[in-house]
Amino acid sequence: MFERIDQFVARDIQLTPEELEVFHSMLQYKKVKKKSFLLKEGEVCDFEAYILKGCIRTYYVNKEGVETILLFAVEDWWVSDLSSFSERKPSIQFIETLEDCELLMINYEDKARLFQEVPKFERLFRHMVQRSLGVLQQRFYANVSQTAEERYLAFIEKYPHIVQRVPQHQIARYIGVSPEFLSKVKSSMYKKL
Repeated sequence: MFERIDQFVARDIQLTPEELEVFHSMLQYKKVKKKSFLLKEGEVCDFEAYILKGCIRTYYVNKEGVETILLFAVEDWWVSDLSSFSERKPSIQFIETLEDCELLMINYEDKARLFQEVPKFERLFRHMVQRSLGVLQQRFYANVSQTAEERYLAFIEKYPHIVQRVPQHQIARYIGVSPEFLSKVKSSMYKKL
């Protein structure tokens, strides 16, 4: 059960068998059914979850009831509301499973204890935050500098393994357009071929 997360960790830090045992003892294995909420707006996020199996989306809903999808996460990715988790404040996000999922989860207290007992993990989680920030910056830049067609093409090129797993209307919300507009973009693209 821990082989894949151990490989993930080993990309950034090297651990002794004893340190791995401490880490494993703080992880909770959880199976979650499709269309389940791991987090709802207004709740304080008390987990960071490594995805062993499945697909998850993170999104928020504006005052008009329109969803904006912030993230799709699949195997070998982590999911959480970092701001709510680290600042212990209510979330403005929803985290929902799009498929049946298998997760390894760590809660706030155990993560703090992990940093105390195995300080190397601070480096791992810092690198994860830095990579996430880089992806968010690239996405922000794309949203202000690229057309919807360019954003869609970039999405299917960067995440071909996700395109087949999520509905097109959710991809539209991820790239910042309405589902109807994405349909027009795709139609226009196919006419060019």
